[in-house]
Amino acid sequence: MPHLLQLLLLLAIIVFAAKAAGALSVRYGQPAVFGEILVGLLLGPTVIDLLHLWPFAAANDSLGSVVKDFSEIGVILLMFVAGLETDLDEMKRVGRVAFWAAAGGVILPMAGGAAAARVFGYGWREAIFIGTVLTATSVSISAQTLMELKQLRSKEGSTILGAAVIDDVMGIIVLSLVVAFSTVGGATGAGNTNAETTLPALISGAVFNGGKTAEIFFVIALMTIFFAISIWFGLKFFDRLLARVKQVPASQALLAFAVGVAFIYAFLAQYIGQVAAITGSYIAGVLFTRTRFKREIDEGIHPLTYSILVPVFFISIGLEANGRALLGDAAKLSLMAVILIVAIVGKVVGCGVAARLCGFNRQESMRVGVGMISRGEVGLIVAGVGLASGVINQEIFSIMVIMVLVTTMATPLLLRLVFPRVAEERVEIYEAIAGIEDARLDRDE
Repeated sequence: MPHLLQLLLLLAIIVFAAKAAGALSVRYGQPAVFGEILVGLLLGPTVIDLLHLWPFAAANDSLGSVVKDFSEIGVILLMFVAGLETDLDEMKRVGRVAFWAAAGGVILPMAGGAAAARVFGYGWREAIFIGTVLTATSVSISAQTLMELKQLRSKEGSTILGAAVIDDVMGIIVLSLVVAFSTVGGATGAGNTNAETTLPALISGAVFNGGKTAEIFFVIALMTIFFAISIWFGLKFFDRLLARVKQVPASQALLAFAVGVAFIYAFLAQYIGQVAAITGSYIAGVLFTRTRFKREIDEGIHPLTYSILVPVFFISIGLEANGRALLGDAAKLSLMAVILIVAIVGKVVGCGVAARLCGFNRQESMRVGVGMISRGEVGLIVAGVGLASGVINQEIFSIMVIMVLVTTMATPLLLRLVFPRVAEERVEIYEAIAGIEDARLDRDE
């Protein structure tokens, strides 16, 4: 069978399976991303191993490479959308509490994840990256549940959303630094637990071995230059350029320009700025929110991104993860259990304690902590970057995917537990208001 026909059939299966699983997941009270990741695991080597079945087996490697390229484009656009949805004004409004809650939710899970990995014999590079994956928080999953509970505009809801956005920014910064310095330090390959014996050895090996000091400062300089110039250029010229592009007599010229800029920023971020490509697309998205054309871009980018590229990304996560390999390894299962505990407890305690210190009461602090548990698509993006850059191996990647699944599933359930009374009171109030309005309309008639 020709390669193109194989690819078309594979993409059709991926898109239909992702959308069907997402719809089924929503029907049973879970976010769509949960179903999409789960069906990816079913199609991958964990259960079915689709790429090794007819008619895909003969072209397994080439098809896998093409799907991987599609998925990486999907990640870049997904982070561009995340940038467009970053509400800087909301971040300013919730202010101090959101910032410190986010900081607590980054520091404690990262430290806990790194410590757990070290206990199980992993080197510092892998350990730090595992901790980095645990810093993530999914804004969309928490927001969806809060809307269902009618708590999106509440004190705790606003804090959760603001902290989740700040958490993502912090996580991207940490991710970029970890990937950059892992490269500079000369990573010997993911899973090599003998690469470093101590953290000072890692630092000294990167700084003093073979003249790495100058290289590290050069990387920092490139990162600084990239961030400074890209942000300055976007703030100064994006709005003017979009106004001119708007006049171009071509179909979807505005959206095409925005997507092109996102790709250029992603390219420059990795090629020049020495940070992850998704950092560049995220910055581009944030900068476009400051223009007059943000709504038009937002309306156009969603169908492009979520119709095929994002489903391919979520399914490809399952196609790369192999949960079956973990079943016969007691050490890996133990590590997975510890990672899950750290992932949940780290966010609840880290974010909750920070909120408590900033003036929230115990119940409000608990709600903030629970609302930050879900890793969702953000955790998958970070884990994918680690796998692609060779910082973590396939087994750790599979553990991270399972961690994302569990935290994604647990967050809506736990939020419903910590918000029950308030949610019921709000529903009663809304029903009472609706009843009053209906009675008033009947009287007027």
